[in-house]
Amino acid sequence: MKIKDIQTLGQSLKENVQKVIVGKDDIIDLLLVGLFSSSHILLDDVPGTGKTLLAKTVSKSLGMNFKRVQFTPDLLPTDLTGIQFYNQKLGEFEFRAGPLFTNLLLADEINRATPRTQSSLLECMEERQVTIDGETHTLDRPFMVIATQNPVESQGTFPLPEAQLDRFLVKVAMGYPNKEEGISILRRFKGDHPLETLQPVASREDIKQAQHIFSDVHISDDLLTYIMNLIEATRNHDEIELGVSPRGSQALLKAAQVYAALKGRDYVEPDDIKRLAKPVLSHRIVTRQLYQDGDTNEKIIEQILTTVEVPVEKELLEGTNQ
Repeated sequence: MKIKDIQTLGQSLKENVQKVIVGKDDIIDLLLVGLFSSSHILLDDVPGTGKTLLAKTVSKSLGMNFKRVQFTPDLLPTDLTGIQFYNQKLGEFEFRAGPLFTNLLLADEINRATPRTQSSLLECMEERQVTIDGETHTLDRPFMVIATQNPVESQGTFPLPEAQLDRFLVKVAMGYPNKEEGISILRRFKGDHPLETLQPVASREDIKQAQHIFSDVHISDDLLTYIMNLIEATRNHDEIELGVSPRGSQALLKAAQVYAALKGRDYVEPDDIKRLAKPVLSHRIVTRQLYQDGDTNEKIIEQILTTVEVPVEKELLEGTNQ
């Protein structure tokens, strides 16, 4: 696979997802950025906006293992990771793997689980491994978590800590469909559910190859400096208590590389970084306000984008024809 093949693969997946999902082009693009960059996605919106349906549609479009876990307050870490159980026939302990051992995990209503259970995702999301009773088990690749949460309901929920949020490449809201999209949804779902007949259009090997080559997308030193200027601006902003971490700067870099590849380019443009700054960075900052608000965070990032100078490159190197 070459860089230009990522666009073809991404377009094929997007068209397949759109057989079920009406509209949401930008959100599908962000989800593909997460998939091809071997990262995780947090879908944050009110009930009924299609968060779970989007995740299930993506899973059916991929020829990979998929598992869904409904997060609840009584969910235990071992319900995710698995357990060591005693096999009486063999007279020894054996490992019984939990649902984390998959390629694509849907963590539905992730903020309903207790902090103890949420913390069981930290190691697997960052290091692609799970440690149980002192023994480390490597997860199969690709491995991706698509998590959903409801931002308006607080009873029986446990807000995700900053360390957990920082492991998601993007946090994005689905939003309500407009009137025309709503009519299209009614037409599409008045008969048989289109998800039931959806077929895979990409294999696990396709995704693994894409995840290995996206880093070949060229990004100039001027744009690397631009990324760090944005990051530094979050650390020195009067309204921000905690700025973006080094993990966040790396996330913005690889997201821009994948996004450029999805658009058919083997080089990053300034607009790629500007397009991705809000979904990649807004959930990684902590404001000085008593109550943190996602809209406020996005407005701060947007304000930073208007104040940090955008480099005017003399030449965008396209590299060799890949």
